[in-house]
Amino acid sequence: MGLHGKLISAVEYKAGGDVFHELFRYKPENISIMSPDKIQGCDLHEGQFGHVGSIICWRYTLAGEEKISKQVIQSIDEEKKLIQFKVLEGDLMELYKDFVITIHVETHGGIDLVTTTFEYEMLNEEVEHPISYLSNFINITKDIETHHLAQP
Repeated sequence: MGLHGKLISAVEYKAGGDVFHELFRYKPENISIMSPDKIQGCDLHEGQFGHVGSIICWRYTLAGEEKISKQVIQSIDEEKKLIQFKVLEGDLMELYKDFVITIHVETHGGIDLVTTTFEYEMLNEEVEHPISYLSNFINITKDIETHHLAQP
């Protein structure tokens, strides 16, 4: 069994892909307002929100357990509405040697898709693929959409 893995989800997003990208790039601390049962906060540790090299720390809940994930913004492509985070510390690093999260908004035929990619290397063969983490992220995406669609 290989220790490298890649999980991808693409979710239709009806509240505007630009809004979603801007939220994750410049105002990730607001996500806890939109999905409070899953995200408790996003703190800036170094740099500025929305800039490559900045370090942020997410506080989140997965399966009823509080977790943290310290990440560096590895790359941003404004034209592609893409932001990539590399996990540096936290609960994920107890299971994975390497973990990169890419969030990309694509528009096809007037439909916005939020594509999330997890690329990772497991520490050993007993580690499970992070399907529950991806499922949680899909639910966060839906919470953000619901919040924006409810705005007047």
